[in-house]
Parts: sequence; C-alpha cells; structure tokens
Amino acid sequence: MVRKLMCAVALLVIAFLGIVVMEMSAQASNKKTPVGRDQYQVLLNQCRYADSARLRSECRAVVRDTYRVDGENSALDCRTYSGVTVCGELTLSKREAACVQHSVEEGLTRRRSEVECYAFY
Repeated sequence: MVRKLMCAVALLVIAFLGIVVMEMSAQASNKKTPVGRDQYQVLLNQCRYADSARLRSECRAVVRDTYRVDGENSALDCRTYSGVTVCGELTLSKREAACVQHSVEEGLTRRRSEVECYAFY
C-alpha cells in the first residue's frame, strides 16, 4: 500500500514538473517580439549589410532570438530609403556612425542617414 502511494505521488510530481517545464518554455517563446512574416524577412535580410560574415551570422541569430512570426507589428519601426528596407534599431559600426554624423551635418535626416550608411558604407 505504501509503495503504491509513493508511486502515485512520484507520478503526480513528474506530471506537475512536466507542466511547469512546458509552461516555462511557452513563456520564453512569448518573450520574443511578435512580428509579421514580411517584417521577419526584412529583419533577416537587413543582416546582409553587416560588415563581415561573423557579424551577419550574429545579426541573424539576434533576429531569431528576439522576434517570432505572429501577426503584423505596427509598433516595429520599419523604413525604406534608397531601395533598402530595414526594421528595428540598427547596430552601426564606428565607420557607419561617422557616416551618419557627416550625412546629418550635410542635411540628410538621421533616419535616412542610418539606413543609407548601414547599407552602403
């Protein structure tokens, strides 16, 4: 009788732990920012402008870790300049940041300068 009771308790504990683990996994997935399929593709595509293969790979990993496809996100900052579409915050190299500063001083908007310097310099 005691043995059956111990087995029943053990099964309940295992079932409970399984539910907790699955819930934690679902919560971790929900922490990712939801974006539309097209937005997700833009986020991945903009990684091609990173300065090296390592940075391009890191950029794609950040996108996969930060975003999930789950409906259009109107709060995501997407913009297109000179035929280049990007979304979200851009991580600029020192060279690109200097390009942005120079372009702004020459009269371009900061948003446009960031996109063009990120993509072309």
